[in-house]
Amino acid sequence: MEYITKGVCARKINFEIIDGKLHNVSFVGGCNGNLKAISKLVEGMEATKVIELLKGNTCGFKTTSCADQLCKAIEEVL
Repeated sequence: MEYITKGVCARKINFEIIDGKLHNVSFVGGCNGNLKAISKLVEGMEATKVIELLKGNTCGFKTTSCADQLCKAIEEVL
């Protein structure tokens, strides 16, 4: 899945959901180190659990974040 983000520094998110679990998450653009860390932390995690943990997370004065955008992307697939 390729998701084009809105309102954040990362331009897009690539990921797969296999048997309800998140795999191969990668962000294009954004805060490289932090987004690599998020990708590692959510690898193999239940997609619904990722939404539960990260949905609504904000970045600075923005109303969303890369983590929140990942949740929106997952919700589109589910």
